[in-house]
Amino acid sequence: MITLERKPLLMIVSAPSGAGKTTLCDRLVKEFDCISYSVSCTTRAPREGEIDGVSYYFLSAEAFDQRVQADEFLEHATVHGNRYGTLKETIHDSLKSGRDVLMDIDVQGAEQIREYVLNGTDNEWIQDIYVDIFIAPPSMEDLQLRLWGRGSDEESVIRRRLARAQEELAYWRQYQYVIVNDRIEDSYHALRSILIAERHRVQRMQGLGH
Repeated sequence: MITLERKPLLMIVSAPSGAGKTTLCDRLVKEFDCISYSVSCTTRAPREGEIDGVSYYFLSAEAFDQRVQADEFLEHATVHGNRYGTLKETIHDSLKSGRDVLMDIDVQGAEQIREYVLNGTDNEWIQDIYVDIFIAPPSMEDLQLRLWGRGSDEESVIRRRLARAQEELAYWRQYQYVIVNDRIEDSYHALRSILIAERHRVQRMQGLGH
């Protein structure tokens, strides 16, 4: 008899603003009860309805810098003028519970984690459980329509996000998977299929018996 125990999965998902990443990830977490979001740190002010320790860990710029200097972050980056980061301890604690962890982060953060996976001095815990996915819009024209269609951002903000999106799209080849989010149902089917397949990789299995 073969007995296998699966290692929890660390799934990183990146996308330009407006590409539909949040919609897809929220749906994945809702369908699969064994995967949950990691809680990131940020220096931006809380928005209405956000709760410290649930939505984000809201830190001052000084507190954020102290954690950077102490090498406590798995990744950190500055996005749209605010700083964001994921604490190693947060990911460790989530994985120890046996749950898969979903990280919704930008290309800067994903690149740092990828570098850590390849060259980190204490990276054994992450090497066999890491997978990353890039969500791309079908075109820049489509992305522009989506951002303008929100009606919630000023013109200067939208133009800044479009300029950044153009830069971020150049990173898609660095990811293990890419999903072009043309039709939301097709894109979600692709995302959930990746999760299911990655959960069955031999490298994520342990405890083989007879």
